[in-house]
Amino acid sequence: MNAPTQPITDIIGLFPYRMAFAGGWIDQPFLSQHNLSPPGSMVVVAIEATCRFMDRCGMGTSTRKIAAELWPQGLPAGDPAMLVRELYEAENKNLAEPSGSQDMAGLIYPGVNRLDFDYEHEGGYFPVHVESCNSPEVARWLQRVIYMVPIAQRPPGYNPLSIKNLDPAWIARLGQTGKDCYNAIVHMDAAALGQSMNECMTCWETILPHTVQHPTLSVDLISILGYYQRRYPGAMYSGCGGGYIYVVANEPVPGGFQVNVLAAP
Repeated sequence: MNAPTQPITDIIGLFPYRMAFAGGWIDQPFLSQHNLSPPGSMVVVAIEATCRFMDRCGMGTSTRKIAAELWPQGLPAGDPAMLVRELYEAENKNLAEPSGSQDMAGLIYPGVNRLDFDYEHEGGYFPVHVESCNSPEVARWLQRVIYMVPIAQRPPGYNPLSIKNLDPAWIARLGQTGKDCYNAIVHMDAAALGQSMNECMTCWETILPHTVQHPTLSVDLISILGYYQRRYPGAMYSGCGGGYIYVVANEPVPGGFQVNVLAAP
């Protein structure tokens, strides 16, 4: 007799995960305050909980755990911007170094979202504007061209902020990658999407070099990234220190898997 079918969400929870694409780190005030061309932007994409993603891989898993504790019955109805603030306060209460709000926004806003950050707006902690795309056609396209390849979890003792090169021109470039990324997605342009991701990684390596190179990292993230960027339209890591690598591709990527974009609430 077959065992009854049990949905994976009974085990891992109902809350979506989120992908963070080009522009990441611009939600941090220590960066955005130096931006020559505010607002700077980054892109987050809500994805269905179809598997358990690894912790310490840039997938917003710690924020997701806080959300499940805060709202055990699932995401409540209400203004997404206010829910982002509520979740932000729950996660960052009494923390000396608060996280950025992109994790919260990525879990709460469905679809593809461009988060615009300006240090003059509430110190850069929350987006001054959120531009959203909930088109099912765009969602289907995006989940067809994005492959995720597991690389490595962040190791104990890892700190991506040991070196900060807060050059205003480079920070402006970082913020522009988020705009370019969002435009590429809504126009379903794989080449432009890949280019925005490649440019974002160049900005990371320049501004925060320990996001891709650090004494605690045993994986050669630079070489792996270069491999995928040379063979496909573009690639970037899901977070600092590795995690997964997002690959923009029009054909299956060996070792990669695809996810379901959550296009509507």
